This record gives sequence, C-alpha cells and structure tokens, in this order.
Amino acid sequence: MPNALAQETSPYLRQHADNPVDWLPWGEAAIERARREDKPLLVSIGYAACHWCHVMERESFNDPQIAALMNENFVCVKVDREERPDVDAFCMEACQAMTGHGGWPLNVFMTPELVPFFAGTYFPPQPRDGMPSWRQVLEAVAATWRERRQEIRSAQSRIAEQLAGAARLAAAPELPPATLLDEAIERLRVRFDRRHGGFGGAPKFPPSCVLAFLLARGERVMSELTLERMALGGLYDQVGGGFHRYAVDAQWAVPHFEKMLYDNALLARVYLRAWQTLREPLFREVACETLDWALREMRGPEGGFYSSLDADSEGEEGRFYTWTLAEFEAALGDHAAEAARWFGVTSQGNFEGGRNVLSAATRERPPAFGEWRARLRAVRERRPRPATDDKRICSWNALMVSALAESGAVLERDDYLEAARAAVQFLLGPMRPQGRLKRTWKDGDARIDAFLPDYAHLLEALLALYEATFEPRWYRAAHQLADELARRFHDPQRGGFFETAVDTPSELPVRRKEIEDHPLPSGNAAAATALLRLHALSGEDRWRELADSTLRLLGPLAGRHPEAFGQLLLALDFRHGRVREVALVADDGTLARVVRARYRPHVVLAGGDPDDVPLLAGREAREGRPTAYVCEGFICREPTTDPEALASTLDA
Repeated sequence: MPNALAQETSPYLRQHADNPVDWLPWGEAAIERARREDKPLLVSIGYAACHWCHVMERESFNDPQIAALMNENFVCVKVDREERPDVDAFCMEACQAMTGHGGWPLNVFMTPELVPFFAGTYFPPQPRDGMPSWRQVLEAVAATWRERRQEIRSAQSRIAEQLAGAARLAAAPELPPATLLDEAIERLRVRFDRRHGGFGGAPKFPPSCVLAFLLARGERVMSELTLERMALGGLYDQVGGGFHRYAVDAQWAVPHFEKMLYDNALLARVYLRAWQTLREPLFREVACETLDWALREMRGPEGGFYSSLDADSEGEEGRFYTWTLAEFEAALGDHAAEAARWFGVTSQGNFEGGRNVLSAATRERPPAFGEWRARLRAVRERRPRPATDDKRICSWNALMVSALAESGAVLERDDYLEAARAAVQFLLGPMRPQGRLKRTWKDGDARIDAFLPDYAHLLEALLALYEATFEPRWYRAAHQLADELARRFHDPQRGGFFETAVDTPSELPVRRKEIEDHPLPSGNAAAATALLRLHALSGEDRWRELADSTLRLLGPLAGRHPEAFGQLLLALDFRHGRVREVALVADDGTLARVVRARYRPHVVLAGGDPDDVPLLAGREAREGRPTAYVCEGFICREPTTDPEALASTLDA
C-alpha cells in the first residue's frame, strides 16, 4: 500500500511512494508525530535526477527488513531538495560540520526539536570500503537515542546557533574596494587548471558564475580555455546539445549524465557573452544548441520549463547518451570511420561496458558534422529516454528566461523572445495564485511559498526581458517584485537577505541566509545584481542601498573565496564599474543592435514609451530619427543619431 508520499506532486517524492518505509513529507504532521512519540526524525533528502539516490532506494529503502527498522525507531521524512532548498541547506550545513563533506542522498537524524545530531550521505546495504552499512547506522543511532537522549538534547541550543550560519554575520560599514576584484582574479589564477580549464581537479562542475565574472572583468585566458574544453568534452552533449551536470574527471571527458535546467540556462548565457567578447563561432553554436535543446526537450505546454533529465535509463547510468563502436557504425554507415576519429569513438570505449562518451576533436566542426549529428540523434531518439522531472521551479525557470531574453535580443531570435515571454507569463500567472509567488508547480498545482532565489532570479529575468523587448509591462512587474523582495526578505539590522520570507511560517529552528553559489547564483548575490540594474534604470537610490547592504555583508568573503562567490563578485564589479545608462528613442533596431554587438556588462538599456521608464523621461527623437542618449548617473551626453558615434561613446 502506498505511503503518504503518493499525495505529493514532486516526482522525486512519488518515486518513494511504494517503498515499505512509512515516509512522510516534510511538514508539521511529521514533526508533531516525532514530538508525540519522542522519536528522532530521519530526514532523507535527494532529487529526481540523482543517481546515488536511486541506488540507495533500490538497495535499502525497498528492503522490507531495513524499512521495518526505520519505521520502528524513527519518524521517516523524505524531502525533495529542489522543492525545499531551506531544509536542504540546513541539513547540508549540519552534515558538513559533522563529517567534513556532503552530497546526495543526504540522511540527517534530528531531535523532535529539529536539531541534527548525526548525518551522512550514501550508505551501502553491506559494509564496504570503510563505510558502515545503512542497517548498522540505523541501529547505532537508535541505540544512541535510547541511551543518551538527554545528553543530545543538552547540546541543542549550541548546535542550533551554529547552524544559523551567515545570519550571524553583520555588514561592514563600507563597500569592499574595487581592488578586491583583482585580488579575487589572482586567487582564481592560483587554482586554475592550465591544461584543461576550470578550477582544481576532479570532479569538475561548470563554474558558470565565475566565468561570468571573468568575462565582465575582461579576463580571457581562464574563461576561454574553460569554455572551449567544456564544449569539446563529454560534459557537453555533442549529439543533442545541452550540458550534463558535472564531469567525474579533470578533463571534462566523462560526465555524470543528469541534465539540469539551471546549468543549461547559466551556461547558455555565459557562452553567448563569450561569443560577443571573443567572436569564437563555437561559443555561439553552443549557446544556441543549448537553448534549442531546452525548447525541444524541457518545455511544458503552458510555457514553463521542466527541472531535469535523469542520469539513468534502462537501469544504467548514461545508457541513453553513450555508444558502442558497433552502434556508432550502424548509425553512420560510410561516415563512421571519419566520424569515429573526430568524436573519439573506439572499440574499447571510455565508459562502462566498452561504451563511448562522445567528445569533439577541434573547435572547427567538419562539413559533415550536421549530417552525423542528425543521424545519431535519429537513432538515439528511438532508445528508452531518461525520466523527466517535470515539476517547474520558479528560480530555474527565471534563469532560463534571462538566457532566452538576452540571447533573443543579441542574436535576433524571435523564437527565443517568444519563449521567454511565455515562461514569464506562466511564472506571473499560474505560479502566482492569489498574488503570492510559489516555488514549484506541477499538474496545475502551485505549492510552497517562493524563497529568496525565486524572487531574485525572477527580478533579474523581468529586467532582462524588458531590456530585450522594451515592453514596459516587464519593467513595471520588476518594480513591483522588487518591492515584495525588499519587504519580505531584507534584514535591516545586519544587511543582506534571508532565504525565507518574513511572512512564511517555517518549521526550522533558525532563519538562515544562503550566501554561496552552489552552483546556482546565491539569492543574495542575484538580488544585489538585479537591484543594481533596477537602480540604473529607475534612478531610485533605495535599490542601490539594498544591494549595497549585501555587498558590504558578503564582499570580504567573496574576495577570499572567489570560486564560491562568482555572482557576488559580478555584482560588485557592476557597482564599481562605469555604468552607462543608454536610452533609445524611436529606434528601429539599428541603435539597439550597436549596443548589443559586444558584451557590455556595465550598460543598461531602455527603449519604448518615454512615459513608462524613468530613464526615458523627457527624451525626444532628434529630427524624427532614432536617437540614443548615453548617460551616467542620469546625467546624459548630447544625444546622437549616428550608430558609429554611439559605438565610439560606449567603447570610450
């Protein structure tokens, strides 16, 4: 008989509905039961595309004897980390503090008062490689609770205070200096892998936020090599487009195969900006292929985007994406020998079972590349597909809107702009029932009050869509959302923003602030970025003051740990940069094309009806021709109708 998870909308939770474990969803009912029975909570956290989450379910959660042990001694709670980033972050910090590492599946044992006292990640069904079995862990924790529960409870207040994390930090009196930005780049240079790109060794995750910061600062060596090697390696899906979540090696050759919406939104935007900066054709192709993949495989009928594709199919990791030499030759026929050399396909393979993860030999694609890819894709589409987590997440959709809007404007792709509009209308409509933004949506059901990243990324998306289309409705929506963000999340005492809204009830014992990119831009950094851009468009100092409180709070940390604070460094670079506010009047697209021809990280762009956006107020066309006003701090130069003069002014 299914457990309580059968009533949930999360595909990850539903995957566990038939386990013999008496799972409950996170919430007051589970907590009340733990208090009533004086049992610890066993909080198990994962997500639908997580390979090792599936493994632990098959090995342990489906075992009737292990399930009986769990049910007897604990109140068992399943959490989708994508639905509840607050619970996940709280538990992950506890796990890292206790063990020195983290990951998913994440298993945390809490007192009924919600204070963690033991944590770990994956445990095997039998002891191996120095790891205890899951049964041994359960028995040891149950015995500890029976024999030492008062001792555990006596430490609760101290542990809860430690888990408040960044909420205990206080903002510095002054903004971090601009010199911090160069110091951060030097620290990144020390960690940079000069052979393969990226930072550090295996495993390697795409450093999207750091790359965006480096491009904004004009750094080319680290950013170009990293972008090239990721695009040529197995991290990138050479057949279907889009990126896998991370590489298990230092060479970007073999990925962990799940595909996440947020990775692809962030990377598409970075590759677009790299193309604007470097004019490398491969980078434009990768940006477009990534967005085309998202429109083809990740878009729901209402305009929102699904969350992820699983790593596994047919019971094997990577089965959908990899090839034996025989499969490859059957698909390509006479082209197989040449294509195998270029894609690196061999009889031995570079993955499990003699299978091959495809990579690319060079930046320049062969003339027959399009035909090769079409044939391979046609064969691949007949394979059983990886499972799709089709819940829509507000912040991840907002990241995709930003990528589509910016790319649509720069590349003049109306299909991208239309997709961005449709997704925003979905976020501001079905995902905002009764006027309150929600975190997730599935099958017509919007659930869970939105968190800081949902508001912050949506605010940035609305501004990106306004700057791409000059439709004032998006600017007005951004202004309204910024008011909500400030009212619900800002910390006026210590600066920055809390993860949860002040008017959203929370079961957790502390109200926390998430500050690092992991790998999504942190909500605090995204809020600072968007608010600074809103200030530049509106001239309202309150938005810059709110952003400054975050920069003063987190700037020193960002300088010391740049790999974890790329988005905040990007915001600080904008704050210290020479920001140009460009107002276009009566433009037919000619002047906007000049502004977008290069990546200009310190430019905000306004156009359309002068009555709607403050930056446009009082601006008139000269002699009835498209006219550009280039301003700094709302003080404008003499307007120009000459595209070359506009480009020269922006480049000065």
